[in-house]
Amino acid sequence: MTPLSRLVMSARFMYAADQIALVAAPIVAVVVFDAEPTLIGILVACQSSAYLIGTIPFGLVIDQFQLRSIVIASTLLALAGFSAAGLALTSGQVPLFGVAIAVAGLGIVLYELATFSAIPKLVEVGKLGAANARVSLPRALASFLVPMVMSLVLSAATAAVTFWIAAAGACVALMVVRRLPDMSRTKSPARAILGRLATGGRYVLRHGLLRPISLCAIFWNLAFAVLLVVLVPAIIELYAGDPSLFAGAMAAFGIAAIAGVWVIGRIAPLVPPNVILIAGPASSAAASFLLLVVPVRTPEIVLYPAFFFLGFGPSMWLVVQNTVRQVATPEEMLGRVNAVIQTAIYGVRPLGALSGGLIVGHWSSEAGIWVVTGLFSVSFLIALLSGLRKVASYDAMKALPET
Repeated sequence: MTPLSRLVMSARFMYAADQIALVAAPIVAVVVFDAEPTLIGILVACQSSAYLIGTIPFGLVIDQFQLRSIVIASTLLALAGFSAAGLALTSGQVPLFGVAIAVAGLGIVLYELATFSAIPKLVEVGKLGAANARVSLPRALASFLVPMVMSLVLSAATAAVTFWIAAAGACVALMVVRRLPDMSRTKSPARAILGRLATGGRYVLRHGLLRPISLCAIFWNLAFAVLLVVLVPAIIELYAGDPSLFAGAMAAFGIAAIAGVWVIGRIAPLVPPNVILIAGPASSAAASFLLLVVPVRTPEIVLYPAFFFLGFGPSMWLVVQNTVRQVATPEEMLGRVNAVIQTAIYGVRPLGALSGGLIVGHWSSEAGIWVVTGLFSVSFLIALLSGLRKVASYDAMKALPET
């Protein structure tokens, strides 16, 4: 098994475990803890807070230490978090559950940053797009299969078991990555922590492609986090449906993500990057408008297609922007630059989750859907009006100005 194949294999188990936590958190909040919208928002924020808390420090670590050791450490951290979540559900401890899913999330964050910093060491530039698609495909598969299964089996009685299954996935990933080779690379010069952070942040802010990627991601993920919180109340109150439709919607999102990653892995050499960099956010904006016309009592007629569009275009966009990052960033800065952008991509989700809970609690789930639509639309406009529309090829990208 090649090193890249080991990363792909480990990704299957790590991302499946992560998807269990993502889907289970709002459902567990309702069926196990009988939570109000505010508590749903808090628990979803705990699960996503790892990107806000850990991404920047982890980026510094990645630029200084051996990648193999970091990947192994990430699986151990996730294993500890998922195991603690299982214990918390067994004992009915809400605070412990929130802390546990945050720790598990830290493991996933460290794993994702380390693997995408490792890929350029394992393949040549011309194969980066296909390699990124291979490592992203397990996440897409998990985003479909996990919600579909959990919609059938998740209940108050089985909640703890699902997190023990997630722990088992992290354990298998650990056994796979233990056989990765050492990956030598150029290290970042020894400097003060704040100086190294500032260097990575300035590089992103001044770069004509990395800056709009970050801004586009901020608004997209704010929208998605709000949607994760407001959707269950909307299904019940606005669409007169069953809460289990949430898992079905996430399954539709997942199968679209699979399709998107599969497609981009095959057409990446044929389609100019700018097409995907614009089309991904555009599909999200279109999908969010569909959520405003979901019919009462039969919401799945529109809900599932809307979530399909939310998954298809953005999954292709994610693969392409990963390649843009890897090509545009010097090797010794890749960890910090990835950390800055990952913070933008996922670090705003706790804010979005908390905002979603407050919007539903103080106004209505319908107001939450309007907020989601507005945020997705802003994300699309940023991509459309930025230098991303000029990226005709990865080679041509190097000729574009950084500011």
